[in-house]
Amino acid sequence: MKPNVGTIDRAIRFLAAAAVAVLILTGAISGTAAVVLGVAAGIFAITGAVSFCPAYRLLGLSTRKESEHSKAG
Repeated sequence: MKPNVGTIDRAIRFLAAAAVAVLILTGAISGTAAVVLGVAAGIFAITGAVSFCPAYRLLGLSTRKESEHSKAG
């Protein structure tokens, strides 16, 4: 897997996942919405952690800068 998620993209993914977690834990959202958003938040957190997004690959996208590519090896 060639990394295709850049630093800013990763930060946004983690912040979104954290925001959803807070909303679920405080009870601001519940039921089906909590489940759907929880799954999406989990996907954001995982793809941010591994710096790879399968959807980006399918679409031929990358948010990594050239300088980030050289760091990945």
